[in-house]
Amino acid sequence: MDHPIKVAFAIGDAGGISPELAAKILADDDANKNDMIVIGDRRLLARGEADAGVSLDLPVVALADMTGPLPDGTFMVDLGNCDPDAVPQGTWSEDGGRAAVQNFRCALLAAHAGVADLVFFTPFNKHAMRMGQSDYVDEIGFVNATIGATRSGREFNVLDEVWNARVTSHIPLRNVADALSEEKIFQSIKLTIEIMQGAGFDRPRIGVAALNPHAGDGRNFGTEDDDIIAPAVERARAEQMAVTGPIPSDTVFVRAIKGEFDAVMTMYHDQGQIAMKLLGFDRGVTLIAGYPFPIVTPAHGTAYDIAGQGIANPGATKKAVELGRNLAQRLPRKDGSGKEVDLRALFNKAMDRETTWG
Repeated sequence: MDHPIKVAFAIGDAGGISPELAAKILADDDANKNDMIVIGDRRLLARGEADAGVSLDLPVVALADMTGPLPDGTFMVDLGNCDPDAVPQGTWSEDGGRAAVQNFRCALLAAHAGVADLVFFTPFNKHAMRMGQSDYVDEIGFVNATIGATRSGREFNVLDEVWNARVTSHIPLRNVADALSEEKIFQSIKLTIEIMQGAGFDRPRIGVAALNPHAGDGRNFGTEDDDIIAPAVERARAEQMAVTGPIPSDTVFVRAIKGEFDAVMTMYHDQGQIAMKLLGFDRGVTLIAGYPFPIVTPAHGTAYDIAGQGIANPGATKKAVELGRNLAQRLPRKDGSGKEVDLRALFNKAMDRETTWG
């Protein structure tokens, strides 16, 4: 990619540390090597500036004025959709969730249209977003519906030491075993290798976690490891992928941190998240990949308990922007890029509460 990277930057949950992190990253010289389209409410960003103790000189375009040429470099599209006086800090709210949904949708549409090369957002709160849009489940389903994806993406957690991929994500624990299949695990392994190669790994080594204690202990503690996970691993190995497993989940991360694996594939959300957050809570990045553009965010949450205190650590936020940029640089320029795109029409559609998505 031989053009400047453009980031579609959606401000996340209004009640947590997202506005503060947004202000801190926009004031950071390293992060500002990227051109950003900041999407949200300028009044909320001002609250973030006050919390962060920074002052931003940021060109602002109102949604109604997006008819002519847009500014070069970093600028903000002020949707005027989240009055901070109506959104308390330290908790979720319907107004905050609705605004986060709208900001995210606008960012996705901008990237889908080729106006941006990647999507970045400060932390969301799913409960608030469901309050704002009742059919919101998680980011992957929302992305699929918004851009009409023909292939569903996957969520990764990324540290310098190790990546974590997972086969299932935001589903109840009781449903995990039934959601697994040999094909689904194989395709997850294949996509993980594809994405990691795009990030610069020549031949990524994947450790696949077992589902049951002691990898089923010879079928004493469940049959999924022998009947579903092992055949998927053997299929991947037959196609020359560097895959090992199923490995008991209480040791697979130990082996990864010692250097045996570049990534661990887990079967469900917290099987990997607990380990990754213990390893690097303030450094971890969540990557949603498998789409024509990367989607990145810090892996930690909205941190309602410290909202408004000015102490939010921007480390993972900076890492997220850096990872997104590195991935976007390796992707081909999208067909829509360089064409005239009516962002106002796209964003007006994104703001329309009556529109059905998916």
